[in-house]
Amino acid sequence: MSDTTPLRRTPLHAVHVEMGARMVPFAGWDMPVQYTGIVEEHKAVRQSVGVFDISHMGQFIVSGKGAEAFLNRVLTNNITKLQPGQGQYTLLLNSKGGVIDDLIAYRTSEREFFLVVNASRIDADWAHIESQLTKDDDVMMANASDFTAGLAIQGPKAREVAAKIFGNSDSFPEHNTILVTMTENGPMWLCGTGYTGEDGFEFFMPAESAEAWFRKIVDAVKAEGGVPCGLGARDTLRLEMGYPLNGNDLSEDRSPLQAGLGFFVDLNKDNFTGRDALVAQKNAGLPDKLVAFRMTGAAPPPRPHYPVAHANQIIGEVCSGTQSPSLGAGIGMTYVPLSAAGIGTTLEIEIRGRRFPAEVVKKPFYRKPSV
Repeated sequence: MSDTTPLRRTPLHAVHVEMGARMVPFAGWDMPVQYTGIVEEHKAVRQSVGVFDISHMGQFIVSGKGAEAFLNRVLTNNITKLQPGQGQYTLLLNSKGGVIDDLIAYRTSEREFFLVVNASRIDADWAHIESQLTKDDDVMMANASDFTAGLAIQGPKAREVAAKIFGNSDSFPEHNTILVTMTENGPMWLCGTGYTGEDGFEFFMPAESAEAWFRKIVDAVKAEGGVPCGLGARDTLRLEMGYPLNGNDLSEDRSPLQAGLGFFVDLNKDNFTGRDALVAQKNAGLPDKLVAFRMTGAAPPPRPHYPVAHANQIIGEVCSGTQSPSLGAGIGMTYVPLSAAGIGTTLEIEIRGRRFPAEVVKKPFYRKPSV
């Protein structure tokens, strides 16, 4: 994207500005990075509830008699395991096994699927999926991204918010499920997924109804002691859980096996794009692996692209890094050779010319306190 290309705006842009959000460029969009502050918003989601604008994300509808077989050929996870109303995390790969995108696929009926893809990958995903179609596929594709808005309601009190806005708690979707409701403006999708590690749901609706829903949800969130949240808190929350970010932790140059996402790859399927490359890589041994690290002493926060050293040798760079509001320590993820990937391995993160100690730790960084 060139510097002269105007940033896109979600249907809620004017409301964000009205509410005092600080807007920043993200994946070609003008998005709120924070309202009152990243730490405050982060802690609200961990302790009560927050609402995020996720209208920049893409939504594809794939339908037809051959939709199941087609998507099983395109995506890594086994979509035949989904019953109507269920969803799963999955990946879209190139022929070399590199990650084009990670996404959520929901089955909305026997012959229809709803895909939620990353904002920066909408065009690339669409082009790649479309390129996999053959004349024998009985499949229809629709890109609903420009006509759809989305909100993520996340936190321990997300169920109370759902009860307030929908009138009853029965409307709250269970984890990895989807509820579809038709309205006079078009369909609404209520999805039991999130990117924070907390209870919650994602809500996609026709763009023209987004502002009214957002205002109603913000009121319900505030009534539960929560706040509207920006991308800054979304990033610190997801990193505390060890969730990867496409473009930082995932790329077309590395496989999901290297990223530690093998659980979402069904190598028993014999024909999905990238499978042969993954089998070859698994047999040959991984060249490196994405690991989590935590700073072990006082240090500035680790940031993307900071050099990572082990045994006095630079072995990689930080992919994602931040100061964890929940832990009060620097955390991050990086690709390292397998010889440096073991839990407890000592690393050093180079920050502004100085090296600070860190160690490889098990994900997630943050675990909910036991009740």
